[in-house]
Amino acid sequence: MRINYSSRYFPFSLLFTLSFAFCINLSAQLSSTSSKSTSDSANINAVEYYKNQKDLIDIFYKLFHKDTEARIDSTGINNTNLYFSIAPIVEFTIATGFSPGVAGNVAFKTSVKQKTNTSSFLGAIKYTQKKQFLIPIQSSVWTPGNKFNLVGDWRYLNYPQDAYGFGGYTKESDKYIIDYKYIRFYELVLKSIRKNLYAGIGYQLDYHWGIKESEVQPGRVTDFRKYGFSNTSASSAIAFDLLYDTRENSINPRPGNFYANLQFVQNTKLFGANSNWNSVTLDLRKYIKMPFNTVLALWCYSVFGLSGNPPYLDLPGTGSDTYNNTGRGYEQARFIGKKMIDLEAEIRFKISKNGLLGGVIFGNAESLSELGSNKFEVISPAIGIGLRIKFNKFSNTNAAIDYGIGSKGSKGFVGNLGEVF
Repeated sequence: MRINYSSRYFPFSLLFTLSFAFCINLSAQLSSTSSKSTSDSANINAVEYYKNQKDLIDIFYKLFHKDTEARIDSTGINNTNLYFSIAPIVEFTIATGFSPGVAGNVAFKTSVKQKTNTSSFLGAIKYTQKKQFLIPIQSSVWTPGNKFNLVGDWRYLNYPQDAYGFGGYTKESDKYIIDYKYIRFYELVLKSIRKNLYAGIGYQLDYHWGIKESEVQPGRVTDFRKYGFSNTSASSAIAFDLLYDTRENSINPRPGNFYANLQFVQNTKLFGANSNWNSVTLDLRKYIKMPFNTVLALWCYSVFGLSGNPPYLDLPGTGSDTYNNTGRGYEQARFIGKKMIDLEAEIRFKISKNGLLGGVIFGNAESLSELGSNKFEVISPAIGIGLRIKFNKFSNTNAAIDYGIGSKGSKGFVGNLGEVF
């Protein structure tokens, strides 16, 4: 599964690293013999490439009169094993308002001798204008030779959020507040069964407590009440996962890469879930090289409830994918349902030759099932543009700032540390 530096829980829109940003590069403990085994010409080419590329950390170095070339180890750049970046953030999104915080990004390889995908960790601490407190930690660790992929998603949230109800007929005027505290603990182990193909099993816990509704219009019975309101909810499941992934770096996939993930989740009372229910999630992504050095990125994300009733706050919806990226142009949870289809496309292009600036043009459309019929009845489209600022040239991490415009007056900023998909 993919670790992306996600938007709605980590919305790096209006992200600033003007006051503080740094990068620590830790070289792998390799002998001089293994260094010599690397082609000298390839090593020199890599050094020249990184000298010509610029990122936010280079700008920080220049502001404080530091030598940017000191970041590059001309004798061992190909052996560098760990890149660590940290920065304060100031954000604004529809779901959070203004929110200051601190976020850190670690990208590394567990082996430089065997072909191994880039592993990554992301952690953040934020407090928002809407009195939301968030501590998310996400990880994807590839063992040497990509034999195993260990995926983690841990979160603590104290999170009042806007709510609208089921399906696509809801209006902005239907908005009210659901307040809750939330712990998520997801761990998945995937094993390589052939080149780029993995199968695995994991555990998923979603626990909400202190659930309250507020600012409900007088006389209104919310969809939450119709569906089955409770002050606490628990989903506890075994997840079975099948993954095909040709990306070496999920932070910023290359043209030609393809990703397909099929996951079946079985929640059961035996593990502490409120009820027995299951679902299937399909996640498809393709990256196509286009003329003028552009990339067409395509994404299909679908969730289908098969049997049983998930807790209301565990239903799929806008921005409820693992990395909270679907439906740019709409607020998190703007549309929810027991079934979901989200289709996205974007054109990615360079603005500056040194790699510091890039951009995207994107469009998406999603549909969520209605409460009564459990059918797809409304399609909600959105379009938008985005800016990409190179955050760390060694891990090829971009700070992404996107602005989307949806239907019914919905619009706003979202962002990522890393590509949206």
